[in-house]
Amino acid sequence: MLGVVVAVGLAACSSGQNTAELQSLQRKADIYAIDQIEVTWHRASSTKNLDLMMSLWANDATATLGGQTYTGKAQIRNFFATKAAPFQPQNHWVSDTPAYKIRITLNGDKGTLYFECHYVDPTTTPPQVVAVVSADQDVAKINGRWLITNLRSATPELTA
Repeated sequence: MLGVVVAVGLAACSSGQNTAELQSLQRKADIYAIDQIEVTWHRASSTKNLDLMMSLWANDATATLGGQTYTGKAQIRNFFATKAAPFQPQNHWVSDTPAYKIRITLNGDKGTLYFECHYVDPTTTPPQVVAVVSADQDVAKINGRWLITNLRSATPELTA
C-alpha cells in the first residue's frame, strides 16, 4: 500500500504530469486499498483478531448477517465475538477467498466490494471446507481510509 501511495505522491510532484495520469494513479491506489479490506478480513478471521476485523468498519456501519441487521461498530463487534463461527474458540479455521470471485467498483469516494470466504478446517484429513460465506459490501473513503459502510452476507452456492 505504501508503495502505491508513494507512487501517487511522486507522480503529483513530477513536472509535466497530466491530470488524466494522476487520476488513473489515484484510481489504482483506491482499488488497491479497497482490495486490502478483503486481505485484512481474512487475516483477522483466520487469527480471531477482533480488533483487526473492526478496523475495517465505519463507526455507523450496518451489517446484515444471518438474516439479522446490526448497526454500529459495537453491535457488529458483538456479532463477531459471540456468533461468527470463525471467531469461536473451538474452531481453528483458515479463511481464504478465490481471487477470481473478488469484484470491486469505484465511484469517487464510494465503491463496492464483493468476495467469498471459504473457511477450511486444517485439522481434518484432508482439510475440509466447513463454511462458505459471501460478503457484499458498500465501502467509502472516510478520513482518507477505505472502510465498510454496509455489508450483506449470504451463503453462496458453489458451482463448478
